[in-house]
Amino acid sequence: MDSLKNVLYWLIANSLGGFNRGKLLEELFIKPQNANELSKNLEIEYKTVRYHLKVLEENGMITSVGGGYGKTYFPTENLVANKQHFTEIWDKIGKKSNKE
Repeated sequence: MDSLKNVLYWLIANSLGGFNRGKLLEELFIKPQNANELSKNLEIEYKTVRYHLKVLEENGMITSVGGGYGKTYFPTENLVANKQHFTEIWDKIGKKSNKE
């Protein structure tokens, strides 16, 4: 397992809040968005979205452009190039959390 996959596993499957982080990443793979858009689209509290975006950015999974309210988030190039790792973990572990 390479380091990106290890970090993704920890962020999604093996830590509190992993399900929300998985949902955020899934949404950002569709299109870049700001925290307010993500909050509305995923029906997750704005402060919760901001917290998880910070965790994802600190761990090199996403990057951002701009600042303030309009700060827009994107998956990193490395994550996009290795999307199969996210998909594998999310399909096996992340989506299962939604059924519980």
